[in-house]
Amino acid sequence: MHPSTALATVLVDELVRGGVREAVLCPGSRSAPLAYALEEADRAGRLRLHVRVDERSAAFLALGMARASARAVPVVTTSGTAVANLHPAVLEAHHGGVPLVVLSADRPAELRGTGANQTTVQPGMFGGALRHEVDLPAPERRAGQVAHWRSSVCRALAAALDPGAVAGWSRRGPVHLNVGLRDPLAPALEDDGWPEPLDGRPHGGPWVRVAPPGEQVGPGGRTLVLVGDLPDPELTRAALDWAGRAGWPVLAEPFGVLATGGHVVRHPPVVAARAAADPGLRPDRVVVVGRLTLFRELAALLRLPGVVVEQVSAVPAWTDPSHVVQVVHGPEVLRTPPERAPGAEAWVRDWVGLGEALTGGVRAAVLADPDRPSGPAVAATVAASLGDADVLVLGSSNGPRDLATGLGLLEQRGAPRVVSGRGLAGIDGTVSAAVGVALAVRGAGGGRDRDHAPRPASWRGTAGPVGRTVALMGDLTFLHDVNGLLVGTGEPRPDLTVVVVNDDGGGIFSTLEYGDPARSATPGAGAATERLFGTPHGTDLSALCAAHHVEHHRAATVEDLAELLRRPAEGIRVLEVPVDRSGHRRLHDLLRPTRPPEAGPTA
Repeated sequence: MHPSTALATVLVDELVRGGVREAVLCPGSRSAPLAYALEEADRAGRLRLHVRVDERSAAFLALGMARASARAVPVVTTSGTAVANLHPAVLEAHHGGVPLVVLSADRPAELRGTGANQTTVQPGMFGGALRHEVDLPAPERRAGQVAHWRSSVCRALAAALDPGAVAGWSRRGPVHLNVGLRDPLAPALEDDGWPEPLDGRPHGGPWVRVAPPGEQVGPGGRTLVLVGDLPDPELTRAALDWAGRAGWPVLAEPFGVLATGGHVVRHPPVVAARAAADPGLRPDRVVVVGRLTLFRELAALLRLPGVVVEQVSAVPAWTDPSHVVQVVHGPEVLRTPPERAPGAEAWVRDWVGLGEALTGGVRAAVLADPDRPSGPAVAATVAASLGDADVLVLGSSNGPRDLATGLGLLEQRGAPRVVSGRGLAGIDGTVSAAVGVALAVRGAGGGRDRDHAPRPASWRGTAGPVGRTVALMGDLTFLHDVNGLLVGTGEPRPDLTVVVVNDDGGGIFSTLEYGDPARSATPGAGAATERLFGTPHGTDLSALCAAHHVEHHRAATVEDLAELLRRPAEGIRVLEVPVDRSGHRRLHDLLRPTRPPEAGPTA
């Protein structure tokens, strides 16, 4: 089977599974694989095919059927000006809220910009008139593509049909699936198969089903809940409570609020790495709440054979980089937990018990040398200093990973709110964002007015206890936005503590494949790794802070850090904790000896 045939077969099959019953086709060579697949579906009675020679007329034909039926209707064209002729109908669908699906064939990406015949830049052709657009690359003869193809169709249909419409408001409208196809375009005369099954979900269902409002997550005994980043800390609290009432253990990333105790499992990345190889802990279902951005070990649980994956998403564009999600729910399901399954107590006890059993070893590894703090030891010390009214601002890279590993090693005062830029998980602007949080968020200490006098409580605008804002970040994150310390004379100044874990470089890379000792076996290779990824800078943070008239303290031990954190901040202060970067890899491998082979989040 040619790659173009495999892709076209899967796309048409998933469209039918998603509810498509009518399709309009225009003639063309580049779209031939799609034409063959549509004609086969028509002969099988799975949809009704309409062939038109004029693309503009074809698009309005599809538009009329979509408007009348309230179903998504695709119009299929070849490449070049054929696609441009659909624009009037796309604009009408945009303004009229009609679920029109543009399925355009395209030349492979390597031909764009080369002057190849009938080749232009088709992605973006319809501007802002689309609800969703995807540019599928030309398929290759290898396994591992079918899930991506199918989930891409499901995302497009979900955007076109807007099944999660609330209170009668709908964002239905046109979507664009642009499909790169290489020769050969006609089906092979003799079918030699494909490297992986082309089948979809059993019983003819779509690859991803978007549950309508009101449908709840069903009960299930061996269900594991993974809580990631959510746009509101109240959603995080709701998710934790929802899972607890359902009798499901939780592995949580340290965002929204710090989750500890009860059904929340300690040291989630360490536990996930061990549990993946334990048949007794293998879940039948994993429910992901929010967006997982941090741990490869948690993402690996979603790829366990036979596991059903459901997602509770706070946004219409659900998160599914592995293309394994089967059902997507809106956040309203968190209001109603399913019926508690028999044996739930034992299931939670097994997961929580593994975390507790590993705590001694984690504590010994993390707190082994009080005179040489580790990243998790610093993070645990920061977490232990915070109460319910406090706010923790987390940088990217090692900070949140260290926090998830070290959380609970020391006695916790409370569950503070956590603010972190996980949209793209970059290190940009972290100091400035922390200053903004300290100035604006309730419980952030209120800040100082222009003459540096404390502001009255009424200035905070909301009732509630006065807390502190503490930021935790690495040295490169700090240096990347050191201008955030620059607060002009006469400007409001926050009360903010910035804890900088200074390992003199890019410590996170030593825990990834680049830090594998085998890559540094020779002096030249070791020097290259240090230069390219270690990136030592040797900056004097004390002098840098002095230049900005910012208070600076260096904490040599976690005890020093704890003592400094007990003192209230007056204005901005920086607490620097030197950490030996060479110990990151050893600690990482000691805590997580089995590493999932597939790549995941790395920043």
